[in-house]
Amino acid sequence: MELLDYPFMQRALLAALLVGVAAPAVGIYLVQRRQAIMGDGLGHVALTGVALGFLLNTSPVWTAVAVASLGSVAMELIRWYGRARGDVALAMLFYGGMAGGVMIINLSPGGSTTDLISPLFGSVTTVAPGDLVAITVLSVLVLAVCLGLRRQLFAICQDEEFARVTGLPVRLLNLLLAVTAAVTVTVAMRVVGLLLVSALMVLPVAAAQQITRGFATTLALAVTSGVLVAVSGTATSFYADVPPGATIVLLAIALFTVLAALAPLLARLRARPGRGAPKGPVLSREAREEQEGSREVPGGATVVR
Repeated sequence: MELLDYPFMQRALLAALLVGVAAPAVGIYLVQRRQAIMGDGLGHVALTGVALGFLLNTSPVWTAVAVASLGSVAMELIRWYGRARGDVALAMLFYGGMAGGVMIINLSPGGSTTDLISPLFGSVTTVAPGDLVAITVLSVLVLAVCLGLRRQLFAICQDEEFARVTGLPVRLLNLLLAVTAAVTVTVAMRVVGLLLVSALMVLPVAAAQQITRGFATTLALAVTSGVLVAVSGTATSFYADVPPGATIVLLAIALFTVLAALAPLLARLRARPGRGAPKGPVLSREAREEQEGSREVPGGATVVR
């Protein structure tokens, strides 16, 4: 446990823990809506916010939150009104965010594209005390939305039309989910990087779905898996001297592979004859009626012996 003797590793492990909880909590809704790639697109947009932070000489986390949130709202508007050309508009938004980040970082005093390496691929060991405060506050907000509104968010992800009929504010909830995903992307920026953040949002959820059935169970296992791979990946990077973001993602892929291999075995165990069945022999309808002392006759009457 020597890694806990270093303050920078204490901050890194705490940041990894927070991101490991927040990312799958949002990712489960994105996977349910078949928008697993949304985090990757928001990561492109958030790069402009990071560069803007360098230009304004302020914290890139908060500028990335602002820009990514605006980008998420634009994505939702495109989804509502874009129709056939919506995919083209989204592509312009994603690549425009990447190009805007490169352009702005070169316009900032003393800035260069090398300053974007850390946000792009993650550098959890460089988390400063101010960054940790921002990550903590934003992670708490993300969890408050994802857990406090879990029933409403699940409803719109499962069936928007049914949710609208029941009186839920579908568009407002869609916007809230999109902004929450944008905040999560910026929270995870320091841990896994903008280019790999989507993996931490999706892979723990996909791994949990291999062996679970209900929404609550899947959410709990996905969060547990996210914490496991994030913390263990950060610790591994300290001892093996490897990039933490890539290590975390590779561990998440390994976990998915293991659970996917175990899924058929668990399915056979669940389907084992007699599992969950009532004890004793299975009686026919006539035998049950005979046992209960009654017999149904044509016309709906019941003769009691």
